[in-house]
Amino acid sequence: VQLQASGGGLVQPGGPLTLSCAASGDIFINHVMGWFRQTPGKGREFVAAVSWVGRPTFYVDLAKGRFTISRDNDKNMVTLQMNGLTAEDMAVYYCAADRGTWAPLKYYGGMDYWGKGTQVTVSS
Repeated sequence: VQLQASGGGLVQPGGPLTLSCAASGDIFINHVMGWFRQTPGKGREFVAAVSWVGRPTFYVDLAKGRFTISRDNDKNMVTLQMNGLTAEDMAVYYCAADRGTWAPLKYYGGMDYWGKGTQVTVSS
């Protein structure tokens, strides 16, 4: 079971950044995929989720209108396109997978599988 996030780095305020997550096939098939983030002193925060077939998607308020989650089932990849980044978006971002049926409200409590995170820094 492997999830590997990548694409983090330094971005200027207001700029875009795209995160990617490569997943092993056994946890990608029929799994909901999601993105979370965590900052020091703050708990893990749910950001977005996408169902197995790519629709529907779900975004928490902080992500609506700025972030886009998508998946490529042929490549076992899920991405998070982020726009309009601010200092409040600085965090370690994690991708995750859930083996249950689509249940967005459940994901506020987490998912079943987690990968290593990728750091996003927003600074001029």
